[in-house]
Amino acid sequence: MSGDDVRVRVHEMFMQRAIELARRGWYTTRPNPRVGCVIVSGNRVVRGEGWHERAGEAHAERRALDDLATRGHSAKGTTAYVTLEPCSHSGRTGPCTRALIESGVARVVVGAQDPNPVVDGRGIAALREAGIEVVTGVLAERCAALNRGFNQRMAHGRPRVRVKLAMSLDGRTAAADGSSQWISGTAAREDVHRLRAESGAVMIGRGTLAADDPSLTVRLDGDWMQPLRVVLDTRLSMSPQARMLEQSGETLVVTAADECEAADALEAAGARVLHAAGHDDGLDLARILSVLAEREINDVLVEAGPTLAGALARAGLVDEFVIYVAPMLIGDAGRGLMALSGAVGLDDAMHLVFDQVEPVGPDLRITARPASRN
Repeated sequence: MSGDDVRVRVHEMFMQRAIELARRGWYTTRPNPRVGCVIVSGNRVVRGEGWHERAGEAHAERRALDDLATRGHSAKGTTAYVTLEPCSHSGRTGPCTRALIESGVARVVVGAQDPNPVVDGRGIAALREAGIEVVTGVLAERCAALNRGFNQRMAHGRPRVRVKLAMSLDGRTAAADGSSQWISGTAAREDVHRLRAESGAVMIGRGTLAADDPSLTVRLDGDWMQPLRVVLDTRLSMSPQARMLEQSGETLVVTAADECEAADALEAAGARVLHAAGHDDGLDLARILSVLAEREINDVLVEAGPTLAGALARAGLVDEFVIYVAPMLIGDAGRGLMALSGAVGLDDAMHLVFDQVEPVGPDLRITARPASRN
């Protein structure tokens, strides 16, 4: 093995550790990206480690520098491994590039470049201008995967949209009498709570609200950040007594109706009402997602029935489907998975790519994305 190969392996080993650290902030960093950092003295085990835990608090690089100092070591001449390009601007904390430069690190190894327009290469440039060696693209895909929603919001101005669906083995989401709770089992429902916990917003349509009156909260052991609850209610028929309005956190009701009295009643109950009419008095789904991006929402989990799920799919706004498949057969009188126009031929069908299929309790979880997202 050549010296270059050894160097690459060493870089990948420490970057993988930085990725593991970044994942510790999986549920808590939003709307900021998840970032991990390892500072190494040569190739020795002596190092400082840090990760970004929540917005407004110290970034991964500063935590790693503090950890190194606590261990009694200087950062002078060290190598810093960071999963995301260090920031070069002042937000709620100072620029991480300045902290690294002032600490005396000799080299910075970067996983993914930051797509945030206020960074996007400027951090790397600032480090190089200060005489620091910068190595880029180490485990770049794995590092970028830490922040798919953040990356999409920065690059395209809308959040990542994941549609969660539960169905029987024969593709039905409800029985002929309309009953749908619970098709999936306990383990799958707990898994959905984890999806909610990592999302900035959970979205439903009026049909799901009327059928289930859901809380849309994260109900797992411990203290969890609650996502924004988004209800798409074209005619503004939501009751001010809806269960979700009794929960902590925010509820945004999006409508195409000009019903001042109904809007006032919902806002008095704690909701915020947004008018977002589109064509034919329907809702402009793309505009709604843009509004959520402006609110710094990185990931939207859609827990919808066939109408909203189908509308988002037809509009090309779904980035990922998360489908729980229960080991039961409901029959052809049951409700279908999505309201989509039937394909005349297979060439007209919406093609997906399976990313993952795994058991969750007695059910299967299928994670798939539109083939056009390749």
